[in-house]
Amino acid sequence: MGIVLLLLHKPLLASDAELAQQLSNPIADLISVPIQMNYDRDIGADDGSKLQANIQPVIPFSMNEEWNLISRTILPVIYQEDIFFDSGSQFGLGDMSLTLFFSPKKPTSSGITWGVGPIALLPTATEAELGGKKWGAGPSGVALMVSGPWTVGALVNHVWSFAGDSDRSAISNSFMQPFAAYTWPSAWTASLQSETTYNWEIEAWSVPVNLGVSKLVTIGKLPVSLQAGVGYWLDSPDTGPEGFRFRLQASFVFPR
Repeated sequence: MGIVLLLLHKPLLASDAELAQQLSNPIADLISVPIQMNYDRDIGADDGSKLQANIQPVIPFSMNEEWNLISRTILPVIYQEDIFFDSGSQFGLGDMSLTLFFSPKKPTSSGITWGVGPIALLPTATEAELGGKKWGAGPSGVALMVSGPWTVGALVNHVWSFAGDSDRSAISNSFMQPFAAYTWPSAWTASLQSETTYNWEIEAWSVPVNLGVSKLVTIGKLPVSLQAGVGYWLDSPDTGPEGFRFRLQASFVFPR
């Protein structure tokens, strides 16, 4: 999943630094399309590797003067090899997730911005090895606080499977994404976060820690945030990735 930052209630014609902060926010009041590329290795019995591009459009809808509804989709495009014993390589779509956040347009009196809503898991994988073949759903929430250039908060969700291929394992995963970020007036942002998952079915943690640096630029008239990052797996299941991971991301902003 991408880095969660603050929700600012400012027009699109904000300063570069303000826009740089909004671009990192999955419930920001602007249309954006982050494309995030992740590379992981030492996966599975054959020390395989995975290259995964997450296409993550964020589309806000104004419900009334007080509330927004933000749609956030994550569609993975995956190339992997030697993940499963004697399976070779696979390329295609993974399972898609869709989250709807209901979020007040104004922070609370204590300065907290928050959003809650459902998350749905759709079995869109084009090959059996790229997805779970299960339909899933559950609750999701995000809360954060801003202090000057600093933004600190967390996003959480839980997905249970309720239908799908009976021969495949059930899904019961808790996801936790704590984060901290600092944005300079020059529109550079440094961020530190984790994308921790606990699999209740096998009672195993997946804990990567990711450090990223991004810069807001303009291509023609289109604002784009370019990010590079590196991470490390502190913990993972026996068949999960190990060691360092690498990330590149481009986030495109479109006028409303």
